[in-house]
Amino acid sequence: MSASLGDYLDKPRQFWASVRRWLYALMPKGLYFRSLLIVIVPMVFLQSFVAYFFLERHWTLVTSRLSRALTQDIAALIDIHTSFPNDAGSSILRRIARENLDIDAEIRAPEPLPAPLPTPFFSQADRALSQQIAVLIRRPFWIDAVGRSSFIEIRIQLGVGVLRLIARRSAASLSNSHIFIIWMLGTSLVLGMVAVAFLRNQIRPILRLAGAAEAFGKGRDSDFRPHGAREVRQAGYAFIAMKRRVERAMEQRTAMLNGVSHDLRTVLTRFKLSLALMGEGAELEAMQKDVLEMQRMLEAYLAFARGDALEAAAPVDIHALLLDLKTDAERHGHPVKLEFSGEPMVTLRADAFRRCLANLVSNAQRHGDALVLHGVRDQRFLTVHVDDDGPGIAANEREDVFRPFYRLDEARNQDEGGTGLGLAIARDIARSHGGDVSLGDSAMGGLRASVRVPV
Repeated sequence: MSASLGDYLDKPRQFWASVRRWLYALMPKGLYFRSLLIVIVPMVFLQSFVAYFFLERHWTLVTSRLSRALTQDIAALIDIHTSFPNDAGSSILRRIARENLDIDAEIRAPEPLPAPLPTPFFSQADRALSQQIAVLIRRPFWIDAVGRSSFIEIRIQLGVGVLRLIARRSAASLSNSHIFIIWMLGTSLVLGMVAVAFLRNQIRPILRLAGAAEAFGKGRDSDFRPHGAREVRQAGYAFIAMKRRVERAMEQRTAMLNGVSHDLRTVLTRFKLSLALMGEGAELEAMQKDVLEMQRMLEAYLAFARGDALEAAAPVDIHALLLDLKTDAERHGHPVKLEFSGEPMVTLRADAFRRCLANLVSNAQRHGDALVLHGVRDQRFLTVHVDDDGPGIAANEREDVFRPFYRLDEARNQDEGGTGLGLAIARDIARSHGGDVSLGDSAMGGLRASVRVPV
């Protein structure tokens, strides 16, 4: 019993959840268009309610009163005809109707009334006039108010004939309702244009703040000055303060690391001098190799910790950079194939991005024989693939290799001099440009390292 009740209650929830998802898919995602909806939708609803409750009721009331007045005129003409039955040709009736009531009236010979015409759904004049004639005159009648002309034809069955009347449509219905509709649409259009202009000026500072934050994340300098609404300016000043704190922290870290590296290099240089003065020997040669290994590892650690964030971004010829990497790899005895498509000039930190690609190429050289470099630049991204024919990396370890000091035991041969920082440095540089580095399967049977950064 409880399970069936739960299923019964879940159906409305699922229905409304699907409705919410459908509405969310239809809603605009940008703040500008959402703000426009917040302004325009209530205005449209307000205008619609005003049009219905005011225009519809006003139109109905005026049409009813006009139809009643016209019906009373028709009743007066019928009384005149009844009071003067000997009026030859109904001349008095026609003169009074034409001069005083603006109605063309005539008495016709007895004949059956035409078949009723279909009543339009929105025809207030036809319904109101029919109701008034049925209540006040109480005789068989026929009305032609369906046509597009500015006149209404009415036929009323009398005892001695048929009274045919032609009156103006404006005498039975409101004829200037379009003025209110035009005024309503015009004011809505003006208000909408004012809302668009106002919201555009309010959204522009937010877009500039977002652009400045994105440029700072890519290592590019931007001339950003807060302006706009008070809250937007407050967010802008907070961003500038955060930017200065980050830059100051990076400068302090770089200065500290430079000092540490200088001190450690001094100690290593003393070791080298001491070993050089001690002469030659197998043990001394092994100690010299250890000192060189310590120096190389120190440089790698400092490079990873320091990064290249202080370098300024500038236009870089990516195709030329890939050609240099291709030449370096071929100098080490590895055949390399290069492919590039798109505009080669991209704004990047040249030394940092070169180091990122160099680490990936060096990693491919270390574990493969042949390499393929493939670069693509489109409207939004620069993508560089480095493929090799080596043993590859298992899918479950491809994220682990980006951790600093992580070494693979089985997926690839150990690099005797490796520090486990090459891929970590490459990803750190790519992410400092707003992109990322990912690993996948290569068509050559080895590993594919892909760098993707926004342009």
